[in-house]
Amino acid sequence: MPVKTLTDFLVEKSKPEKRLEKAKVEEQVKEEKKPSEVVFDEEEGVKELAPSYLVSATYDGRKRAVCLKLYNEKDRKIYLWYDNTGYKPYCLSDLPLEELKKMIALVNHPGFYGLEEVKKYDPLQYRWRTMTKVLAKDPLSIGGRPTSAIRDILPKAWEADIRFHENYILDNNLQVGMLYKVEGGRLIPVSHELSKEVLDKVMKVFEDEPEEYKRYIIRWLTLLELRVPEICRLALDIEVAGEVATRVPSPKEAKDPVVAVSLIGSDGLRKVLLLRRENVEEGSCEVDAELEYYDDEKTLLLRVFEIIEEYPFLLTFNGDDFDLPYLYHRARRLGIGAGQIPIELGRDAAFLRRGVHIDLYRFFFNRSIQVYAFGQRYRENTLNEIGKALLGIGKVELEGQIKDLPYRELARYCLRDSEIVYRLSTMNNDLVMKLIMVLARITYTPIEDLTRQGISNWIRNMMLYEHRVRGWLIPRREDLIAAKGSTTTKAIIEGKKYRGAEVITPKPGIHFNVAVLDFQSMYPSIVRSYNISYETLNCIHEECRSNKVPGTPHWICTKQKGLTSLLIGSLRDVRVRWYKPKSKDRNLPPDVREWYSVVQSSLKVILNASYGVFGAESFALYCPPVAEAITSIGRYAINKTVEKAQSLGVEVIYGDTDSLFLKSPTEEQIEELMKWVEKELGMEMDIDKVYRYAVLSSRKKNYIGVYPDGRIDVKGLTGKKRHIPDFIKEAFMEMMKILGSVKTIEDFEDAKKRIIELYKERYSKIKHGEVPPEKLAFRVMLSKPPERYVKTTPQHVKAALLLKQKGFDVKAGDIISFVKVVTSPGVKPTQLVRDTREIDADKYIEYLESTFEQVLDALDISLTTIVGSRSLWSFVPSKTKRR
Repeated sequence: MPVKTLTDFLVEKSKPEKRLEKAKVEEQVKEEKKPSEVVFDEEEGVKELAPSYLVSATYDGRKRAVCLKLYNEKDRKIYLWYDNTGYKPYCLSDLPLEELKKMIALVNHPGFYGLEEVKKYDPLQYRWRTMTKVLAKDPLSIGGRPTSAIRDILPKAWEADIRFHENYILDNNLQVGMLYKVEGGRLIPVSHELSKEVLDKVMKVFEDEPEEYKRYIIRWLTLLELRVPEICRLALDIEVAGEVATRVPSPKEAKDPVVAVSLIGSDGLRKVLLLRRENVEEGSCEVDAELEYYDDEKTLLLRVFEIIEEYPFLLTFNGDDFDLPYLYHRARRLGIGAGQIPIELGRDAAFLRRGVHIDLYRFFFNRSIQVYAFGQRYRENTLNEIGKALLGIGKVELEGQIKDLPYRELARYCLRDSEIVYRLSTMNNDLVMKLIMVLARITYTPIEDLTRQGISNWIRNMMLYEHRVRGWLIPRREDLIAAKGSTTTKAIIEGKKYRGAEVITPKPGIHFNVAVLDFQSMYPSIVRSYNISYETLNCIHEECRSNKVPGTPHWICTKQKGLTSLLIGSLRDVRVRWYKPKSKDRNLPPDVREWYSVVQSSLKVILNASYGVFGAESFALYCPPVAEAITSIGRYAINKTVEKAQSLGVEVIYGDTDSLFLKSPTEEQIEELMKWVEKELGMEMDIDKVYRYAVLSSRKKNYIGVYPDGRIDVKGLTGKKRHIPDFIKEAFMEMMKILGSVKTIEDFEDAKKRIIELYKERYSKIKHGEVPPEKLAFRVMLSKPPERYVKTTPQHVKAALLLKQKGFDVKAGDIISFVKVVTSPGVKPTQLVRDTREIDADKYIEYLESTFEQVLDALDISLTTIVGSRSLWSFVPSKTKRR
């Protein structure tokens, strides 16, 4: 069948939705609707299915088979296909098959199934080996049990820690996010190719590359250019009438009633289900949704489950930890049978039997997504913060407790949360949904896993897939360490295993016309250009030992191209040489450019983590010398580039990892430097940003950069951090506003005066006790009951214990608001502060000083000259007395 490309899809106009004819939902009120008594029996696998997208995979313990979830875009349903090939869980042993047959503990193991001889290429020994595949009846028999697992019986076991459904994807060469059909019960991939036009353009860009490299390029482009399906989805949020406003109700106990459930669908559905209760008013606010009222909570929940079943994808925000577990346990508490609930609970996640649940909290919490896909536009991972930063809308401010809200006010409050969740998935032409799908394709990771796992797991899956495609044995951690040795450089930062990136000492002060040059994907470029991979580093060939890594005793293989080098290098080139320039191509439609921009940013997410994972003990291919070699070459590259810049007459005022700050360079100097880097180092540099001026402190990784339009970059400064009290954070932001208005060196004199006055004013208010405790409060959530903190007692726990002493009911999930005080134990809950004289002014002045000092140092202003020996007697009224 003909398959459209991504470009074809993006320029299509969205089809009108069928559920609602009007763009804006007219407010409707419906009385209780009786849901059908649906019972979710064991699902039969699909036997015939038109081309559909493989979106997820799991293991069905009841059927003892892998279950694949396939999304059909035409009828907007997810179909389940169960493996019917008899595929079994396994691990590998290096013992001969006949010898394993004699192991009584193995062959008598209740989960033992059989043995099979296989050939595997050992990348550590550079040779093919005969291995024995030890098959089991179920995944737990391999390694999921605390004791007596098969992998524990074997002297050595390979590939025993890969989850069953992951193994299935790897061994069957399945590509998540791509098209498959089912004929006669058989799963068949739907073939697709790049269009001739795209293929010709790609080949022209990469015409000088080896054929093997071109094959990787085409593979990536094939995955990335195939259009992403239009995802039919439902956003859900629930409200629970808890007794204590500051406490998150326990999902496991589910004692309190679910009083509202809001639902927004991609087909136009906008609905809020409300539970009628005594002494609750109707309210008067307008609600842009259909309201359904229920006298019985059990009926309400059954209706929610019925609606969930109508959609293939469900979106929540923190639904893994709260919404879905609460719905499940509350339903069971009310006597609803497990067979009537479409939710299945895992250890730390909630799934749907027939659909796919995406918890956007887990996805947006991913640091790499926050930084590279969304440019750190949100700082805190709350629905309110993310909604405001990315959509310009936040939660409805809550007045009073949930249980006391009139119905319409409750509906509006609950609906807003679902609306933010839904709009996060639709913004910029469904970019988040497409991003998830593309990342799943690149990393061969099921969507339900991808949105919950860290990036190291994505890279692990990508690497393991490549091993299986090549027929390689996946090495054990202990074998990797034994073969490759340990790190040799001394870490500057305590606790690190090896020396990290180079940081050029900053030149403190104010610098105008600063160009920041950035190595394009520095570490992936090093991996590509220097052939770095775990098997090529410190290889077994004597003749390769002279090919040293600068600054280390390590060497790199010259005989074989590294797996990581090919994989990461080609992915890097696809980003830098194709998607990045395409994202800036004004000849393309704006929505296509936007998409390409996110694709290249998404690739950057993976690429930037692709080297560091080798130094992370949790990584499957943990090999610290690989990460050490990459950073060593990185230090070598940046130091050589600094030397070259200086030889060209350019002043380097700062440098960090993969970027250099150049003061007033000419275009010619920049161009010459870039050419030298490409020729001598095999890497590429680009102008990352230009500042009107930069303020550098003497501290590394701390600076302020002001763009020509007045926007401000703030790096590493205390005042922008999340847990700083509002009073000090607001002062910091005001200082940033003052600095943003500076256009010339002369403007700094006025700016300095204004900043000094700002500091004095804040200092004075703290010393006078004029700041409300709420403005000085630290707010931290209790992750467990306060009495369970045994080894250490953090400050927020001390405050929580004080609340308990005063009769407050304090439990896990409560947000503890506290201030620093002069009396023991040094903190006090905000609600217990009766006199501002209790507040430890000196502690808050220390916070204020550290916040301002980092900036004032760069402005050549000493706090001592402002306040003299840390006192304000020179400008505070004489009636003020030190407490």
